[in-house]
Amino acid sequence: MPSSSGAVPPPPAGSGQWQSPGQQPIPPYPGTPYGRPGQGWNPNGLGKPGVIALRPLNVGDILDGAITAIRRYPLLILGVSAVVAVVAAGLNLVASLWLVPDFNRVTQLGPAATQQQQLDALYSLLGSTLTALLPVLVISMLAQTFLTGFLTVVMGKAVLGRPVDFGSAMREAAPRLLPLLAVTILYTLATIVAAAFCLIPAVLPYVFWSLAGPALVLERGTIGQAFTRSRQLVSGMFWRVFGILLLAGVISWLISAIISVPFSLGSGAFNGIFDPQATLPKVTTGSLVLQSVGKVIAETIVMPFTALVTVVLYIDQRMRREGMDIELARAAGIQPPQPPQQAW
Repeated sequence: MPSSSGAVPPPPAGSGQWQSPGQQPIPPYPGTPYGRPGQGWNPNGLGKPGVIALRPLNVGDILDGAITAIRRYPLLILGVSAVVAVVAAGLNLVASLWLVPDFNRVTQLGPAATQQQQLDALYSLLGSTLTALLPVLVISMLAQTFLTGFLTVVMGKAVLGRPVDFGSAMREAAPRLLPLLAVTILYTLATIVAAAFCLIPAVLPYVFWSLAGPALVLERGTIGQAFTRSRQLVSGMFWRVFGILLLAGVISWLISAIISVPFSLGSGAFNGIFDPQATLPKVTTGSLVLQSVGKVIAETIVMPFTALVTVVLYIDQRMRREGMDIELARAAGIQPPQPPQQAW
């Protein structure tokens, strides 16, 4: 429960729970060495017990916080991400193999094929593609849900500089995985439905509800409360949050492309791409396996980076709007200095 001063109580030691504010946000103390711009501003704010400084962060700080967490817990973060990526890629590979006969059917059509035969082959390819996309989407959501819940708990500990292992992180994340799956499904469907009408409306749910996952895991509220909290934290800073999410997405795409392209080239996926007379490259099990290897390596790095950036962005928004840096400092054992008393 909030204290009489309106401050948010610190998370209980080892609980990983970050409660939401009750009535009013904590006002910042401008002009004091609390990590907010002003006289005596400290670049580390109230300190840096973990991977980020306890102060409102800039874009570089947010990206660096995600990278620092990966470097500080490489085996935990990258190891779990690699296992999730391997399992997801293996299941996706099985689903992708359903497309091979229909792809080959299209490539084997000769110039003497009638228009009806071409249409039949095209409809068959489209149908098998849609059939395979559904399990791929389900697998991706399950993998994203597990990794988001797990990494959110890890980052919550990393910010406070507390030790964390797989067992303790799983014990805290497990009760939130099912509600988090519901949040992931609703968030994805809202973005897809909005994108079906126009690109601009799709940006609104994508940004306003982007922090619902971390809010659900760390604050342990309901699904509706998580979406409400995300909207409250983003409100008034829409373009800042959108820019950071977009930048993280572009960086992730570049990393994924740099890693995946050599494997795609080796699989022959780009053969004849500049030859207008070339037919579709033959899809084989070997080529799909090689592409899956590249995808596993890329997602092992990209998935935790994106998830951790979102968590740090959530923490930053709370520090900016609710003075959470003060409560995090107390939870980390740092006693914030008292604001200067005004002389009468």
